[in-house]
Amino acid sequence: MLTIYDFKAVANNQSEFDFAQLQNKTLLIVNTASKCGFTPQYDDLEKLYQQYKDSGLVVIGFPCDQFAHQEPGSDADIAEYCRVNHGVTFPLMSKIDVNGKNTHPVFAWLKEQASGKLGSSIKWNFTKFLVEKDGLTVHRYAPTESPLALIPKLQEVL
Repeated sequence: MLTIYDFKAVANNQSEFDFAQLQNKTLLIVNTASKCGFTPQYDDLEKLYQQYKDSGLVVIGFPCDQFAHQEPGSDADIAEYCRVNHGVTFPLMSKIDVNGKNTHPVFAWLKEQASGKLGSSIKWNFTKFLVEKDGLTVHRYAPTESPLALIPKLQEVL
């Protein structure tokens, strides 16, 4: 049976990002965009990361341009925007697709583990997936759900 730790991705700096390095960590994986009404969630995602990283939380952002082209920049542009405007220090991956024939394998797996209220496809930016330390248990949260609303669940699973 596959776990999140079996996957790899390309980090924003074009290096390989192996999820195996995150064994026994709790992961919050989010499809992100810089020009979205939910973009201010970057601030709260960073707050969660700073508050809980020493307890084993890793926030991972996957930029995506599939929703109204709200992530048009290059990987370098995205990284600079996130750092300068939102103080992001958590890992950012290279821009990906989260739906359709080019869906990144990480998101194909996440959607299989935790479908949404209206089916498994991702409906918008800032859909959040909380993966517990076992690498198998996945909780899905809608874009409208504030990252800070996840604190009780984080405290339960960390």
